[in-house]
Amino acid sequence: MLNYAIIVFAIAAVGGLLLAAHVLRNKFAPWMLSLLHALLGATGLVLLVTLLAQGNAPQKVLIGFVLMLVAALGGFFLASFHVRKKLPPKAVVVIHAGVAVAGFLTLVSVLL
Repeated sequence: MLNYAIIVFAIAAVGGLLLAAHVLRNKFAPWMLSLLHALLGATGLVLLVTLLAQGNAPQKVLIGFVLMLVAALGGFFLASFHVRKKLPPKAVVVIHAGVAVAGFLTLVSVLL
């Protein structure tokens, strides 16, 4: 289950890089890509919840989940700017990405 979550988050990260590149160049990100990025992130979170609910996941999985959940909340905040047709603050984009990368690396460390 953890392997699948990591794969899903890795694919979401590629979309996130494309989204961030748009915003950092003061352009609106494609809405469909934003939705796909969110859907993949949510899928990864559901996979982690399923793994955690089984009760035998290492502590690092819980830490990675919490980091990814915080990143998801930041993603909702970023999406709210898109809905309002405003560019989000670049600092928030960078923080969102940084928290997501930290969560991803925490999850990957479980496999190493």
